[in-house]
Amino acid sequence: MSEHDHEQSAVTGAATAAGAGTLYIVATPIGNLDDLSARAGRILAAADLVVAEDTRRTGQLLQHLGVRKSMLALHDHNERDRVPRVLAELRAGRNLALVSDAGTPLISDPGYVVVREARAAGIAVVPVPGPCALVAALSAAGLPTDRFLFAGFLPAKRAGRRAELESLRREAATLVFYESPHRILETLDDILSVMGETRELVVARELTKTFETFYAGPVAQVRACLAGDPNATRGEFVLVLRGADPESAGAGADGLDGDRMLRLLMAELPVKTVAKIVAEATGLAKNALYQRALALKGAESE
Repeated sequence: MSEHDHEQSAVTGAATAAGAGTLYIVATPIGNLDDLSARAGRILAAADLVVAEDTRRTGQLLQHLGVRKSMLALHDHNERDRVPRVLAELRAGRNLALVSDAGTPLISDPGYVVVREARAAGIAVVPVPGPCALVAALSAAGLPTDRFLFAGFLPAKRAGRRAELESLRREAATLVFYESPHRILETLDDILSVMGETRELVVARELTKTFETFYAGPVAQVRACLAGDPNATRGEFVLVLRGADPESAGAGADGLDGDRMLRLLMAELPVKTVAKIVAEATGLAKNALYQRALALKGAESE
């Protein structure tokens, strides 16, 4: 039996054996179509239904493969509503391929609810690994990879973004974030403010595409490079940030750190809101933080 025949058998056999179909989690290219694995191509060709974050983009991929398939749109705004339909298709013995716009589904993309419900229903969920912007950037960044923390997209609003960064400031593991082109400079400003200008940063832009670019160096230098390049704020970004040095990472949260976080947020938000955000980020008592914030505010006005 050839590898192709084996794959076809695996796709159809899973449904026959269990009485239900299989949900395949299929990684797709993040830019270069040649990065689609042969296995992923076979799964997409053999699936009864392709569940896609954006049917237009997935349609282009399928057209490239010479495949015509029925598709079902599943995205952040309708995922819970789609669960009954997806489970019904699987229970009827149909094999489904779940794909995102690009890369590995569920990694800062929809699919978590569907996968969780499928597993709870006893339906086989099979990963078909492949491209992932997070892993691609990390592998080429030249920063430690033995431990890393992927934080997805930081909050869109500055106050929330700074609070999230502050909560990660002492993290020793390499930090990885995704960011959009219209927020990249603002996010770098906040990283500079919270993490300091000398923390080592690698920004990967347009990974695997024609204009793939890496910007590397201290945060302040990378920020200046992007600000000075008219094309630098176009495309998709992965930020890889060196973790805190051992001394900083090992130190406990103290009053000075709390004060710094409070001051940063009070510049833009009411004291009550600041106390709530810092309490959620640090686990410290909200009332104590509120009183401390008032004291800091009073001292600054003197």
